[in-house]
Amino acid sequence: MSEKTKRFFLPESEIPTQWYNIQADMVTKPQPMLHPATKQPLKAEDLFPIFAEELCRQELNQTDPWIDIPEEVRDKYKFYRSTPLVRAYGLEEALGTPAHIYFKNESVSPVGSHKLNSALAQAYYCHKQGITNVTTETGAGQWGAALAYAAKVFGLEAAVYQVKISYEQKPYRRSIMQTYGAQVTPSPSMSTRAGKDVLTRDPNNQGSLGTAISEAIELAVNTPNCKYVLGSVLNHVALHQTVIGLEAEKQMEMAGEYPDTVIACFGGGSNFGGVAFPFMRHKIKDGKQTRFIAAEPASCPKLTKGVFQYDFGDLSGLTPLLPMYTLGHNFMPANIHAGGLRYHGAGMIISQLLKDGYMEAVDIQQSESFKAGLLFAKSEGIIPAPESCHAIAATINEALKCKEAGEQKVILFNLSGHGLIDMTAYDQYLSGSLQDFELDAEEVKRSLAEIKNL
Repeated sequence: MSEKTKRFFLPESEIPTQWYNIQADMVTKPQPMLHPATKQPLKAEDLFPIFAEELCRQELNQTDPWIDIPEEVRDKYKFYRSTPLVRAYGLEEALGTPAHIYFKNESVSPVGSHKLNSALAQAYYCHKQGITNVTTETGAGQWGAALAYAAKVFGLEAAVYQVKISYEQKPYRRSIMQTYGAQVTPSPSMSTRAGKDVLTRDPNNQGSLGTAISEAIELAVNTPNCKYVLGSVLNHVALHQTVIGLEAEKQMEMAGEYPDTVIACFGGGSNFGGVAFPFMRHKIKDGKQTRFIAAEPASCPKLTKGVFQYDFGDLSGLTPLLPMYTLGHNFMPANIHAGGLRYHGAGMIISQLLKDGYMEAVDIQQSESFKAGLLFAKSEGIIPAPESCHAIAATINEALKCKEAGEQKVILFNLSGHGLIDMTAYDQYLSGSLQDFELDAEEVKRSLAEIKNL
C-alpha cells in the first residue's frame, strides 16, 4: 500500500465471523460474580431471570477463545462494517509529531457509534429466545439509540431509562430513540421503586448510570417476557465489540504497521475492550510489548482513583456483586457532557487486566478533552463525541511525547462515535462556559466506606 493511503477498508467477506473471548487466554481469570444475597459464585442459570440465556453463557465462558457470530447478526453488521481504519495525517501534521496515528472510525454506524455492535447481538439472542420486550439504561444516549434500532430490527419493544442530566442536555438523542420506536424515560423516575427511593431522598437528583440500571432491571423483572440488556461493563458486551479490533488487526496489516500503543476512552469498558482485546491477546500469548491506555474522565476516575473490590453494578444493589475497580455504587458523578463515561465501576475483565499490569489508565479533564476534540475536528474533519474526545486527548499526549523524544511510534485509537448531536457541549466550550469538575475526595471516601464490607 502507498504510504499516502488515507483509509483502509475490508471487503464484506473479511468481516469477522467470530468474536474474540479474551477470558480464555487470560493468565489470571476474572474472579466470579457473586449472588447479591448469598454471596456465592453465580452460575449462568442464575442470570437467566435478567438476561437472555445465551448471553448468560457468553458472560461466564472462560474456556472458548472464539465465539461464532450468528449469520443473522453478521448480515446486519454488513449495513456498516467494515468500518474504516484511518491514518490521521492531518492530526500528525497539526501536532508536528513523527508518530504515525491511526483511528478506527466507529462513528459511521447507522446510530453514530460503536454501540450497535453489541446491541444487534443482544437483540438477536433475545428475539431467538422468543422474548418480546427489552429494557436498558443509557447515559449520553448512544447505547439507547443503538438498542432502539436493534430492537426494531428484530421486532422487539424497547424501554430506555436515560440519565436525567443527559436527557436534558441531549434532546436529539432522545428523539433518535423515539424515532426508532423506543419508550424513553428520564432517570430517576417515579415509574419504579428504585427511582422513587432516589427522588424521595433527593428530589432534584440529576441521575447516574447506576440509578438508571436499577430502574431498567426492576422493570425487566416485573414485566412478562422481558429481559434487560446492557451497553457496557459486562463480559459479553466487550466480547461483541471485538469486531472492532479484529478488523483493525487486518487493516493495520494492510497499512504495513502494528500499533505500539492502543488507546480508547473508558466508561465501563465496551469500546476499550473492543479495540484492545484482539491486540492484547498477542501481549498475553506472545509477549508483544504493546501499551494499552484507557482514558477516563478526571471527575469519574475509577481506574486511576478507585479501589479493586466487589461492588454492585447499580445503585439499588439489584445486580450481582462484581469484582472491579470502583468508586462505590453510591458515587454520584459530576454532570460532564461525556455521559457515557459517568459510571462508578469498570468491567471485570479490564479490572483484572489493569490489576495484572497488562494495561494502564489516565484521567482527562473535561476542558482538555474538548480542546483535543476541536483540534481533531479541524485537522481530520470529524466532530468527535465527548467520550471519544478523551481518547483523542490521550493520543495527543502520547504523540507529543514522541515529538519530544524524536520517536516514530505507531498509535491506534478508537473513535467510538461522532459528536453531531453534542453541539451544545461544543457551544459551551467555545463560549468559555464549559466547567471542569474537581473530584471530591471526601465523597469518594464516603462512597468507598459504604461498600467496604460487601
